[in-house]
Amino acid sequence: MPLVLACDIGGSHFRLALVDEAGAIRQDVTLASPGEHEDGGGIAPEAWWDLFAAAAEQLARKAPEAFAGAAAVAVCGITRTQVFLDAAGAPVHAAITWRDARAAELAEELRARLDASHPETTHVNAFHPLARLAWLQRYAPSAYGRLAHVVDPKDFINARLAGIVASDAISAARLTACAANAGTASLFAGAGISDAVLPPLLPPGATVGTIREDASGALARLAGRPVVCGSHDTWAAVVGLGAMRPGFAYNISGTTEVLGLMSPADRTAEGLLTIDWGDGLNQIGGPGQNGADTARWLAELLAGWRGEDADVPAVFETLLARPRDRAPVLFLPFLQGERTPYWNPAMRGAFLGLNRRHGAGDLAWALIEGIALLNREVLARAEAAAGITCSEIRFGGGAAANRLWAQVKADVCNRPVVVGAAGEPGLVGAAALAQVAAGTYPDLAAAQAGMARPARRHVPRGDRRPFYDALHAQFRRAVPMLAPLTADLAHLETPT
Repeated sequence: MPLVLACDIGGSHFRLALVDEAGAIRQDVTLASPGEHEDGGGIAPEAWWDLFAAAAEQLARKAPEAFAGAAAVAVCGITRTQVFLDAAGAPVHAAITWRDARAAELAEELRARLDASHPETTHVNAFHPLARLAWLQRYAPSAYGRLAHVVDPKDFINARLAGIVASDAISAARLTACAANAGTASLFAGAGISDAVLPPLLPPGATVGTIREDASGALARLAGRPVVCGSHDTWAAVVGLGAMRPGFAYNISGTTEVLGLMSPADRTAEGLLTIDWGDGLNQIGGPGQNGADTARWLAELLAGWRGEDADVPAVFETLLARPRDRAPVLFLPFLQGERTPYWNPAMRGAFLGLNRRHGAGDLAWALIEGIALLNREVLARAEAAAGITCSEIRFGGGAAANRLWAQVKADVCNRPVVVGAAGEPGLVGAAALAQVAAGTYPDLAAAQAGMARPARRHVPRGDRRPFYDALHAQFRRAVPMLAPLTADLAHLETPT
């Protein structure tokens, strides 16, 4: 039974696991992901490597023979997070993470001077790697002067394992899109940034190298094993859910939400990212800024008032069991700004329609419905652009364990929602790449078929459709009306 070592670098948790050819996790270690500096200065990349090494030691102690027999290693992880490396592969600055909006003003400056006809110019925002490179150039010039490559956290782990700096074309899509296009000038040149910062790009599943012979600790037992190029956590999770096929949509709900439609057509849609994901498939959708972390906010807020620690699943189970008021509350889930489809870091959340009868249960319902309404908006734009109707949504991540949440998504989006058997689909997707490299499967399609298994299916309830159609219409009205107001509020400071 071939086992591979798979790693998923998440925003909240860092996971390392031994996974078999059927997608079953045989042994795993989960650690807390590193926190950002209190001043918002990002994350030291070495923190991810320290976690990988520590998890490997724990895994080797738990299952020494299985660990030593791992046939290959693959790492997936958070994207929209830049790790800045020098020519030797050492970090020159703290990583700028997916939630960091420090480059917002620079992004506005860039868009004003970049070629407006270039298709990538409209995507340059606070979360875009070009804006963050411009921030590094202006505010950390000594680090920028030593910069050789910008990569994702998973690539930094691979570089430490194999001694080779590389990334994958999917994770680096926003940067590669900055090149000259159809007669337009390169956005790198327009921003005054060298395109040499792009590392060599490989397809997911390619071999980066092998684990170094001088590896220390438990990793020394794996010297010479292939290090496989993974991709970002969303791409890996889509494989692990079995959604990497035309007409399927995916929704990954972890700390944040990611939703996209798999389409054979290369079409653009307002506010959505269209990325070639290989094998003739395009992802139309993108990452959100809010998800299960928003639920944690409400649970901690309510529990904090009672002086209790927040057990998020237990809090929501209790709240959602309460009777609802006949008048709904509409929630705009923009506590940290929003990426897809609005790309506005200054957006803020709101509860609308509150009356004196509403209680904590109504707020909990509004929260899960608000996130589902945002999912519906992204899916509607993607379907319209692709000219197809999604056959089903494959749902994974921590929130997928909640049956009611999955049913609400099915009802709001009016599409079947299928939850995968794997609790950690990103690990399964990374393992699928490693199993192909190990020769267990001939290609990724076969690995997906053999390793991604559905667990349960939630069908939309027809009697809910009129209500959610009306609520979605109100959501669409509210967002553009309130966005300027909440942005202004975000810039106010309360008096000390």
